[in-house]
Amino acid sequence: MTVVDARPDHLAAAARFAAAPEQWPVAPRFNPVDRWYHRLHVADDHEVWLLTWLPGQGTEWHDHGGSAGAFHVFGGTLTEDTVVVADGRPPRVTSRELGEGAGRRFGSHHVHRMTNRSGRPAISVHVYGPALTTMTKYRLAAAGLEVLEVERAGAQW
Repeated sequence: MTVVDARPDHLAAAARFAAAPEQWPVAPRFNPVDRWYHRLHVADDHEVWLLTWLPGQGTEWHDHGGSAGAFHVFGGTLTEDTVVVADGRPPRVTSRELGEGAGRRFGSHHVHRMTNRSGRPAISVHVYGPALTTMTKYRLAAAGLEVLEVERAGAQW
């Protein structure tokens, strides 16, 4: 008997949506105050979001409320920071720069922040499964991550 992994490939879905911008229901927009975002698609087991990032724009430390997912950089460059907390040592931040065409999968317990540290705008496609219901925002403290607030879909975004 062969066992088949039935988990959806969120990165493949993000890349598929990124490969067909002519099918997006809206064109990307840029907001000088904050990141712009728009949900492109929703299904029973996932949703797809389009995000834009002007230079210097980014997120706070956050998780995805138990949803796994992936993102694909459609244009520009984004930097993803993650936190490593181990053996009672101070937290250590690791950074990964992702340019156009790059992407990354993440699990349901992933905490990160994303920033456009480049000098030009960036566009990305994000897939979450199941659809987001909450996102927890964190603060990085000497002992690790501390919860700041929990945002709820339909209320804060």
